[in-house]
Amino acid sequence: MRKIILAGNWKMHKTQAEALEFLEAFKPLVTDTPEEREVVLCVPYTALGTLSKHLHGSAVRLGAQNVHWEDSGAYTGEISGSMLKELGVRYAIVGHSERRQYFGETDETVNQRLKAAQKHGLTPILCVGETQEQREANETESHIFSQIEKDLVDIDQQNLVIAYEPIWAIGTGKTCEAPEANRVMGLIRSKLTNKDVTIQYGGSVKPENIDEIMAQPEIDGVLVGGASLKADSWGRIVNYQ
Repeated sequence: MRKIILAGNWKMHKTQAEALEFLEAFKPLVTDTPEEREVVLCVPYTALGTLSKHLHGSAVRLGAQNVHWEDSGAYTGEISGSMLKELGVRYAIVGHSERRQYFGETDETVNQRLKAAQKHGLTPILCVGETQEQREANETESHIFSQIEKDLVDIDQQNLVIAYEPIWAIGTGKTCEAPEANRVMGLIRSKLTNKDVTIQYGGSVKPENIDEIMAQPEIDGVLVGGASLKADSWGRIVNYQ
């Protein structure tokens, strides 16, 4: 049975005070959200401890935006799986295109991070997707298949979420047409040994297009950036019709 998971990725936004202000406005909006929908907030490291306390007993799950492959060591600026687990974190985004583009993430390090997340009982959200240039060169499928093949070596597909994020649609206002996103996600599913892996769509998801996106048969949820920063828009997304 494929699980519906709706995750907000705050990226580098919100202080602890701003996070609490958001939560105060957001919590009342999810009192009637169907139980089968898992709502996740992937917030900056600085907000994890604060939100962990204030989400205790709520249906909203906590997620991190990255996780290091070692349990400890001389890795300035990194956070380990055990540190996240201690804070009550359930999910960790791995291999986001911004990590790959700006911080030298490779398929090899993504694979190591996925293993570390699973080792510590976290569910990794693996991000894959193509650039505008790759799409125009008809390399969408080959690029994503290559990512999946390398990223998922020795990974337990029973504890995994995949987010298809066409890079050209992230933060650009451009959205991959829902039927096309559905097509690509069906191809991703065809390459998995566990066909029940939750596959999310990410890329300029907003209240105006969430209903059409979630109506697609291959789409099991969304990974949302900008629209998850405001309580009302994120509330509308998780309460899609």
